[in-house]
Amino acid sequence: MTFLEGGFILAIRSIMMSTLMGAALVATLVTASVTTLGTAALAADDTQTFAEARKVASAVPPKLLEVLAAEIDKGGLAHAIGVCRDKAPQMAKEASEKSGWQIRRVSLKNRNPKAVPDSWEKAALEDFDRRVAAGENPAGIEKAEVVTEGGAKLARYMKALPTQDICLNCHGKAERVTPEVKARLNELYPDDKGTGYGLGQVRGAITIKRPI
Repeated sequence: MTFLEGGFILAIRSIMMSTLMGAALVATLVTASVTTLGTAALAADDTQTFAEARKVASAVPPKLLEVLAAEIDKGGLAHAIGVCRDKAPQMAKEASEKSGWQIRRVSLKNRNPKAVPDSWEKAALEDFDRRVAAGENPAGIEKAEVVTEGGAKLARYMKALPTQDICLNCHGKAERVTPEVKARLNELYPDDKGTGYGLGQVRGAITIKRPI
């Protein structure tokens, strides 16, 4: 393992701890202002539903980061790219089955072909980008709404995933991504759109929904 990869792992573990601590506080946010969620006039039941949604969405990233750190330990940065391709969807599926929420990740510049946003998600992601451009902290950006789709009433929630410094090793500008990582990305994702990011941009979002 190189010095760079060792530092990468330490950074991941630091972020994991911060994320886990933040998730532990979610239970206190049931009475949070609905304007934070970007939704007006939510009923009491809806407010509780979206507090649960926030908790579910916040639990997924640290688990993925834990697996990612283990894979970097085993084989380095290029080897760990397979985590996002193979294990991330599996983890999202398991979390969906456990929580009752349908969970996935989406991006306007998707890497995984299955991560293309639908129209509601696309509009939310575009709004996230505008909010970041206006100076809002991306770590706190989210959207929640009760919608009707195909005659069914759904609770929908999205939480922005901002780029950390460690993300730029695989999602950054050309000068940041090593030749080894580029080769692996070209092999696994020939139509990759998920590069060129800078620090603090919205890489994508965790998006979840369920019938209500």
